[in-house]
Amino acid sequence: MPPTRRRPPLSALPADVVALEDYARLAPEFLAPPVLAWLEGGSGDGQALRANREAFARHAILPRLLVDTTAGHTRRRLFGRELAHPVLCAPIGYQRLLHPEGECEAARGALDTPFLISSFASCRIADIAAAAAGPCWFQLYWQPERSQTLALLRAAEEAGCEAIVLTLDVPVKPASRAALRAGFALPEDVRAVNVEGFLPQAPVVVPPGESAILRGMMRYAPGPQDIAWLRAMTALPLLVKGVLHPGDARRLVELGCDGLVVSNHGGRALESAPAALDRLPLIRDAVGPDLPLLLDGGLRSGGDVFKALALGADAVLLGRPLAHGLAVAGALGVAHVLRLLREDLELTLALAGCPRLADIDRACLVPAFPEPSACSP
Repeated sequence: MPPTRRRPPLSALPADVVALEDYARLAPEFLAPPVLAWLEGGSGDGQALRANREAFARHAILPRLLVDTTAGHTRRRLFGRELAHPVLCAPIGYQRLLHPEGECEAARGALDTPFLISSFASCRIADIAAAAAGPCWFQLYWQPERSQTLALLRAAEEAGCEAIVLTLDVPVKPASRAALRAGFALPEDVRAVNVEGFLPQAPVVVPPGESAILRGMMRYAPGPQDIAWLRAMTALPLLVKGVLHPGDARRLVELGCDGLVVSNHGGRALESAPAALDRLPLIRDAVGPDLPLLLDGGLRSGGDVFKALALGADAVLLGRPLAHGLAVAGALGVAHVLRLLREDLELTLALAGCPRLADIDRACLVPAFPEPSACSP
């Protein structure tokens, strides 16, 4: 198999790396083109991927004057733990494609930031949790057999993970055309080690002429009864990731979920899915003010974090920028990305006149491109 990297990670940061986009700029120097195409690509032609960034651009933050921010901070309490800031590390599988030590190295750089371990991690759950500088959560994909799902759940609990995040928006995984065109394939030494050997005991046989997707792959997708079963299997907070419809949000709350992640899977699921940020206010209105809501997809700055919180999120998940940091400089790069984002959020709070996260609301935002008659005080 061809190498996954073009050069080894840096041990010191260049002086001109001052923002998240600098890591995105440098990442192609470190990752082989097929791996970069896998990381950066979305499903189909990338419509949902682009929609996430375009949604943030439609909002502007209204500066405020004469506000005393000297007692301000970025702390947020979530599921009984006080976090230094409202940013969590999104689950990304196969991180040994990005760094030789994969998720273990990324978790070392997370410092005071919760690190979400993917079901498709290329390192053992227990090893990642042991290496982590901060708390870990576990991102769970439903497996073909309940016993396999339960085995993953128990491994996460035994490793000390503090929450379970069940991802439901990819019961079948669309291919990335960019990755296919680049010839991407997993090398033999990068595997989803925590799910090896997980196959259905009785594979579905699809009659000739019938859909292998609708009547085959989707046979293993979880239903409401499976969510209720999973809820009964753990005392940890249970969140569901991939929520975009208010009706789904209300039903998941009725099934006992403790929180939701509004997400279009970073543009890697349904090609024509709407931007997660656009759906966030609808989900918040559907579940009320108290249910923890996280947003995933398209965040690239402290201003983006601010906008997500203004539209109803309690916290956000950061994905590709952390992958860039890991590829460029390992744990040092991950820690630096998180520090840059937190400092940018602090600057945004100061200039927007919002000393604390609780001061942020929808009134803090205005249209970035308003109609001339739409301007208001």
